[in-house]
Amino acid sequence: MSSISPADVKVGATGDGGAPRQPGKVSLGGMSLNLRSSGIYIAFAAIIVLFSVLTDGALLTPQNISNIIVQNSYVLILAIGMILIIIAGHIDLSVGSVVAVTGALAAVLMVNMGWPWPLALLATLVAGALIGAWQGYWIAYFGIPAFIVTLAGMLLFRALTMTVLGNQGIGPFPDQVRTLANGFTDGYLGNIGLGPLGGADLFSLLIGIVAIAGMVTAQLRTRNARKGYGQSVEPMALFWLKMAAGAAIILFLVVQLARFKNLPWVLVLLAILVLGYSMMANRTVFGRQIYAIGGNLQAAIMSGVKVKSVVFWIFVNMGVLSAVAGIIFAGRLNQAGPTAGDSFELDAIAAAFIGGAAVQGGVGKVVGAITGGLIMAVINNGMSLIGSPSERVMLVKGIVLLAAVAFDVWTKRRAGASR
Repeated sequence: MSSISPADVKVGATGDGGAPRQPGKVSLGGMSLNLRSSGIYIAFAAIIVLFSVLTDGALLTPQNISNIIVQNSYVLILAIGMILIIIAGHIDLSVGSVVAVTGALAAVLMVNMGWPWPLALLATLVAGALIGAWQGYWIAYFGIPAFIVTLAGMLLFRALTMTVLGNQGIGPFPDQVRTLANGFTDGYLGNIGLGPLGGADLFSLLIGIVAIAGMVTAQLRTRNARKGYGQSVEPMALFWLKMAAGAAIILFLVVQLARFKNLPWVLVLLAILVLGYSMMANRTVFGRQIYAIGGNLQAAIMSGVKVKSVVFWIFVNMGVLSAVAGIIFAGRLNQAGPTAGDSFELDAIAAAFIGGAAVQGGVGKVVGAITGGLIMAVINNGMSLIGSPSERVMLVKGIVLLAAVAFDVWTKRRAGASR
């Protein structure tokens, strides 16, 4: 569910007509803002219902849900890093090529050179960080636009991948790497009967309950924070309705996964990344600085934000996450290939914008980017299940992306007109 971002917190914010907002006051403007931030989740639910009907329920079967998560995990990992770059007002076109070159490096180290897999993975992550540092230097300290630097990187690192691999792939990978990409958690506590649903892994169910408790606690803290800053909040009945809907979705997904092969390890990794990066973006000084740079660059400079340093490090972070995605993708295929990562940058950018990122920067959430990525994944999977040709899938995804950006522009214009 949606949560407050540092960009949402404005000291001295006023309500309609310039009158100061009272703590906990519910206003129509606040409800409109809440609808805008929750629109992505409503659209996601509508898309799931649509394809569930079109596929006669095949979309929501335990195995298919697991496939959606495992097959799109690398795009979701990239979307986490991409949303931070877009919030800061930049773009990264090179992530697909970085996925390819880091996957190739991991394969060379583990397969050709026989390195132990933990050491090879560490070296691959360091290589991803160095790639991000290389691009971040030209962008932050040399002043070249990110579009140009990362476009050059897209070509450079793709050429390097093809130089290393030639026209053939390298594999197979060690079992531990394949398990991270394709494996599932063990049934540590055994199964529990769920009546007509059959048995399900008890450990997975407990993880789902903990996730629900954490979500409710975080949202209660967010609501109290809004009230403390004098911002408008939704009625308590609506708040608990949102919590109930979110809890139902989480519990449904966990039950379905627990009925199949338990939680995918890559889902555990994604959960850790989403939680960590959400806390970083919303609760730390560095996160606030990212929002400040994208929201108003000149104001951020005058406020003492070290803009160059922040921009440099978000590109280093993108390089590391690209390396993680490269390892996951190569492990899933059990080989590193020269065409790996093709068009991944477009999927990651689309996920960020569909998930609510603003074109101008300054707005966006990690959870929103994950939701945007899942929307693209459900569209891909659902249209595949109903036998749609690839050109029709691309058509629908393009329309969804355009509609998401158009909605963002439209809401900004309405907000400007109302003020």
